[in-house]
Amino acid sequence: MRERLRLAVPNKGRMVEPTLRLLHDAGLVFDEHDRSLVARVQNHDLDILFVRTNDVIEFVGDGVADLGITGIDLLSETGAELPRIRELGYGRCRLAAAVPNDTPYRAVEDLRGLRVATAHPNTARRFFEAQGIAVDIIPISGAVEVAPRLGLAEAIVDLVSTGSTLVMNGLRQIGDVLESEAVLVANPAANRDRHADLDAIDTMISAVIAARGRKYVMMNAPVACLPELEALLPALESPTVIPLAHDGMIAIHSVVGADDVWGLLPRLKASGASGILVLPIEKIVP
Repeated sequence: MRERLRLAVPNKGRMVEPTLRLLHDAGLVFDEHDRSLVARVQNHDLDILFVRTNDVIEFVGDGVADLGITGIDLLSETGAELPRIRELGYGRCRLAAAVPNDTPYRAVEDLRGLRVATAHPNTARRFFEAQGIAVDIIPISGAVEVAPRLGLAEAIVDLVSTGSTLVMNGLRQIGDVLESEAVLVANPAANRDRHADLDAIDTMISAVIAARGRKYVMMNAPVACLPELEALLPALESPTVIPLAHDGMIAIHSVVGADDVWGLLPRLKASGASGILVLPIEKIVP
């Protein structure tokens, strides 16, 4: 058994930057180079393998890597049954069915008997079969959005993030096939035999993910205002309350959702809070 774990990550594409940022934010110290296949983590028994996006699943499935970061869409397309350790909160997109703007089709049911071009033929085929819609799947790789214009198909199934590419090519979406995002997966044998080691990596990553969507809020208030303020603060368990030097005054510390902060501050002030501080959180381990 190898002493050091191996984590396979994409070396190109839209997931590279957020993946590297996540690993560095998790406290892993390593140097990545464009031409390097392996980066040795200096402060943990872990090597990071930079491989082609489509090879991450194969590396993990074959046991070359113990862990991997890939997309749910790729897992679906390959049919690989790898343990999903954690969804990572980035790389979100949809596999969607789309048609030219000037066609009468309004729903996926309208594609019955038509040709559908896609770079995800296995996923698309399973989707339409599950819906009981008979279509002719046309597998192609790259530039899927031009297939209707070239007469290859009447519709497409392709990855959609913002939808701008569809608009630029005169297409409109008529249905979702699959929701996707980046996910941490494991080799089944490693997940069984080295579960504690893999759990340590997952804890590092999950602590960063949990912290990204929250802020730490501190404030002073009269003790009489505590019930009203506490009702406004949905902390992990309950707010921390600390007596201050002045009688009748307390400090309240709490964790709140990052998206809720600006709507919450005026309500806290109106309920008696003062000296409010809002701070970023580096990591949260529940």
